[in-house]
Amino acid sequence: MNTNASLRLAKPFGAAVLLVVAMLSGVPSHAADAPPTHPAPPDTLQQRIATCTTCHGVHGEGTPGSGYFPRLAGKPATYLTRQMQDFQNGLRKYAPMEYTVRQLSPAYMQEIAEYFSSQQVPYSHSPVPAVSAATMQRGDELVSKGDPVRKIPACASCHGSQLTGVEPSTPGLVGLPYDYLSAQLGSWRTHTRATVAPDCMAVVANRLSDSDITAVAASLASRQLPADTHAQAAGSVTPPLPCGVLGATGDGT
Repeated sequence: MNTNASLRLAKPFGAAVLLVVAMLSGVPSHAADAPPTHPAPPDTLQQRIATCTTCHGVHGEGTPGSGYFPRLAGKPATYLTRQMQDFQNGLRKYAPMEYTVRQLSPAYMQEIAEYFSSQQVPYSHSPVPAVSAATMQRGDELVSKGDPVRKIPACASCHGSQLTGVEPSTPGLVGLPYDYLSAQLGSWRTHTRATVAPDCMAVVANRLSDSDITAVAASLASRQLPADTHAQAAGSVTPPLPCGVLGATGDGT
């Protein structure tokens, strides 16, 4: 090959090399673009409890309209922590909650419980189905007096004289939806809700008839709120049944 021919071939080759160099050193092509970055979500408690507030309300006020998502606000922190532990340990069954708490550490569950326990937001009532006067009367009796013949203690004997709960681990019953109350009493009977032994609520629920559950749920859901909705002080009630969560006198876990 003569010199002129070599020069003619070298020119386009050299131009191609220069083009590649320019492409590598200049503005990158779309294929080489780095993927877009997204800002990390803020590491705040409100952000981390978004899964909770989606169902239970921004402040844990519950969603009375749904009938199934209970109020968390103002409930004793030890009670709330115990419920998350029960879901985590398979004692209480509800797939979304079991999934939500599966990887939570004890410290994180305590932090969540203390947040919701400290929230003070207004109560709101959910609809109560129409029941007979006799059914409502039966419910009122079970709530305030129980049924000694069938060894059913009064709700007030554990949950406080105003049914607002007792520190450190007995929840309030006022303001809870009828559907939630009846569903939970049924869950104790079917063993889809349980807690550490001895499980006093399982004992009570299994002494209730179907009509009793309707009566108790209707009575509680229609109850007027007391002036003070805070939980009673620890030790202010003595549980009538052995209870693994409350301890012998209701003042420990």
